Amino acid sequence: MIFGTTLPVLSFAAASLAGVSSAEASLYSKRLSKRFIDADGNYNISFYHVNDVHAHLDQYAASGTDCTNPSKGCYGGYARIKTIIDSTRPQHPDSLWLNVGDEFQGTLFYTYYGGEKIAETMNQLGFDAMTLGNHEFDGGDEPLGDFLKNLSFPIVSANIVSDNEKLNSTIKPYHIFEKYQLAVIGVTTETTADISNPGNSTKFTDAIAAVQGSIDKIRSTTNITRIAAITHIGYEEDKRLAQETTGLQLIMGGHSHTLLGDMEGAEGKYPTIEKNKDGDEVFIVTAYRWGEYLGYIDVTYDPEGKILAYHGAPVHITNATKQDAGLQAQIDEWRGPFEEFAAEKIGVTNIVLDGSCQKKECTLGDLVCDAMLQYRTNNGSNVAFALVNAGGIRATIDAGPITRGQLLTSFPFGNAVVEVKYSGADLWKIFEGVVSGVNQFNQRNVTSFFQVSQGVKVEYNPDNPVGERLVHLNIGNTPVDATAEYTIVTVDFLTGGGDNILEPVNNTITLDTVAEVLVEHIQKTTPIDFQLDGRIAIVEGNATTADAETPSETPSGTTKRSGLLSGVYIFALTVFVTIVVS
Repeated sequence: MIFGTTLPVLSFAAASLAGVSSAEASLYSKRLSKRFIDADGNYNISFYHVNDVHAHLDQYAASGTDCTNPSKGCYGGYARIKTIIDSTRPQHPDSLWLNVGDEFQGTLFYTYYGGEKIAETMNQLGFDAMTLGNHEFDGGDEPLGDFLKNLSFPIVSANIVSDNEKLNSTIKPYHIFEKYQLAVIGVTTETTADISNPGNSTKFTDAIAAVQGSIDKIRSTTNITRIAAITHIGYEEDKRLAQETTGLQLIMGGHSHTLLGDMEGAEGKYPTIEKNKDGDEVFIVTAYRWGEYLGYIDVTYDPEGKILAYHGAPVHITNATKQDAGLQAQIDEWRGPFEEFAAEKIGVTNIVLDGSCQKKECTLGDLVCDAMLQYRTNNGSNVAFALVNAGGIRATIDAGPITRGQLLTSFPFGNAVVEVKYSGADLWKIFEGVVSGVNQFNQRNVTSFFQVSQGVKVEYNPDNPVGERLVHLNIGNTPVDATAEYTIVTVDFLTGGGDNILEPVNNTITLDTVAEVLVEHIQKTTPIDFQLDGRIAIVEGNATTADAETPSETPSGTTKRSGLLSGVYIFALTVFVTIVVS
């Protein structure tokens, strides 16, 4: 049994400038009484890891948008991370520097340049290996293949099967680092086909089976006993992976943007420890998102490949960390072509437009949905309400001036507005699906929360069983009529089946982009100033029979739709990806 204790911060913490979490943990097995013991083949190696940077090459404000007021704090930025890596890795000659995916999508560095500048930056950082996130597929297989061809380090993902030549020639299940007699396996979320844009011939197999298959092959064909994984599948799935495999001791994860450590707001310990099928401990770490934290863990392996001890903590990347001058100069230069466009002021907000929308009603969700509803109402459409997936909202906008760049950071995907019709019975099933997390038409998991406009009120009880959580659904000021037909406005990502909120709707007519609609709305209504009105609410109790009449089996929206093509939003030299994920 392993127990915890506390030791002074060692060489890494001293060398990593500012930002190391206040307390580092050290953990020991009953088989090892002190650290760095070099007997009986025990071996010490350090791992640096980062995940879900989402094109935040430069520093940013706490909201995730550009840092325009350093006095309020600036976070992240690869120039700061490079400083820490370059200054500390020489003290750790046995170390690996790993990227856990989702470098694409999130700022104008990706919107404007695609993967070009991201690849240049990553090569300069000197990563040892990378796995792919779902966002790497946002532009499709060919652009991703070109990006991977430009990288100077191995790409690993054991559960990607593709006919694309560029992907096949660059992606492999795992990489063996002979110098350290250690293998690193990669894996990508199986939901990528639902939440991104891979080609039809690119498939994502069962992640757990793929990892176990790679472990078995490594152990049967080599003498390697030290095996780690970089996994873009999410924290909860990482725990399941640990529990349902053997031979894997360390998981460095991503995808769920989970904060681990002893800091305020952390969702778990760094590392989180689970038992595998053999009863051995598996260590799970992840480093939040956007490069705000650099993960660091130092582990001691015994000859059987089991971890005897660990030491480490996430490093907080703040103003206190010096930027690498050479890399920062390049990043500043890359900003030039889009800086003027991004700096254009389009309005003012007197409130914080909160982009934390994955669990509850949020102000930025209210704003974008109300803007979409007003857009269609102004065009003469008889729209009841607007619905979007919370995963399409990527950053908070602070009170003060609103720039075009802030909006494009908060809504980077270029999704188009569409209209579609549903019966009241089908709307009940749709909202039951999103509050239960299971689509009531196909019984597959819904991968995002939702936001809605005025004109609808959704009340649910999360303590009820799945499939019985929706308590009330009012459209207008009256309960939904199961037999009536309603027109709603949403985004083409959802009507295409994204996040599994709606069943796919064929041949919808796309209207203006969400970003364009929101720009026009803000210009007309500035200054923005409102409060949440409870359109999404948690309540007690259950639905009555009258509330939840038996819905039809087939969504009426799969065959009925309306709307006219009214515009395509163009940003010079930019092709927006029409895909949103949670």
